[in-house]
Amino acid sequence: MSELKELVEKFIEIDDNLNEKIEAALNESEELDDSFEEEHKEEIEQLSEIYHDIEHLVFSEEFIIVSNASSEEKEIVALIISEEDEDKEEFVIPVFTDEEEANKAIEVFKEQFGENEFVQDKKIGSEIISDNADDEEFIGLAINAPQWDFVIGSEDVHECCE
Repeated sequence: MSELKELVEKFIEIDDNLNEKIEAALNESEELDDSFEEEHKEEIEQLSEIYHDIEHLVFSEEFIIVSNASSEEKEIVALIISEEDEDKEEFVIPVFTDEEEANKAIEVFKEQFGENEFVQDKKIGSEIISDNADDEEFIGLAINAPQWDFVIGSEDVHECCE
């Protein structure tokens, strides 16, 4: 398993756990108590550190991207994340850490989009971001989507800043 995949899984686990605690606290009160952040400071800091590590890894990680090869020109699959009633169609590009994750997503895409011909290519994270940087509706990369619910904003991806 890649280091990036491990970090994202760890981030999701900690984030889910913290969200459960937030929900439980909100069931007892309409607002979070000021002490909540202090009580969970370690988890919040850990999330921040892991996310920062993910930002660096995504920059240089080689991902699998999925394209629809059924049209005249091969098109990278993008997932629309804006609401239907919005003027803009904001989107993320799903990227995959390994072939197993990409194949799972292709099965979902076939269910949603019909029997299109999907192909896999490899590309570095920073290149994907750069290729889409001029599109104002591009939000970022969805890692192992739709299986995971983890999006990293294009503005967050950067080289190590040591």
